[in-house]
Amino acid sequence: MKRFYAILGAVAVVAAFLIWKGSRPGTGEAQAPDGSGPPVAISAADSAFPGYVLGSDSAPVEVVEYADFQCPHCSEFAVLQFPTIREQLIQTRRLRWRMRPFPLSFAWSHLSALAAECVGEQGRYWEMADALFQSLNDWGLSRRSPAGRFRDLARGVGADVAAYDACMDSRGYAGRIAASRREGEARGVSGTPTFFANGVRLDWPRYRNSDAFKALVDSLTAGRR
Repeated sequence: MKRFYAILGAVAVVAAFLIWKGSRPGTGEAQAPDGSGPPVAISAADSAFPGYVLGSDSAPVEVVEYADFQCPHCSEFAVLQFPTIREQLIQTRRLRWRMRPFPLSFAWSHLSALAAECVGEQGRYWEMADALFQSLNDWGLSRRSPAGRFRDLARGVGADVAAYDACMDSRGYAGRIAASRREGEARGVSGTPTFFANGVRLDWPRYRNSDAFKALVDSLTAGRR
């Protein structure tokens, strides 16, 4: 219980600053996907990439989440609510979860998205996503590039560091991230997290906890029956 409140307190402190800072022009890493940096070429393969998925293909409900790893609301949801959703809904084959990067104007939004993609290349995307969200209070307020911190996180989740370094240096997934953001914008996404359940957009204040998602899955599953 003490650990829960410690995490909640840390997230709240970071959130207060980042929510304020997120409304200001981004600094640091160029935010190519959101239009504030040089244009990024988007290939057909970038546009076709469906995102990263947890859960069974036969699950009756799919939620698509557009998220920013530096977004405090995304971090709070991932740390405090998503583990229960995994256990109660995803692991029981009732829900499939699809993650799509949607970097905002925070200083390290794009860099953290690239780090997740480069670890995802090695089959450990969700482990890296968890590590980024859980450590946001360590790097989210940094004025210096957290690239070294991300490298340590990649190593910590079992990624091959040499391959990770080569991937980050090439920035080969910038087009994929830009394509994901463009897809989100076409669906009306402007902030994170934004959720769609079976193609229908969900209201964020309502769907910010695991109980709401369980009720949603119950409802949609009952409708199918």
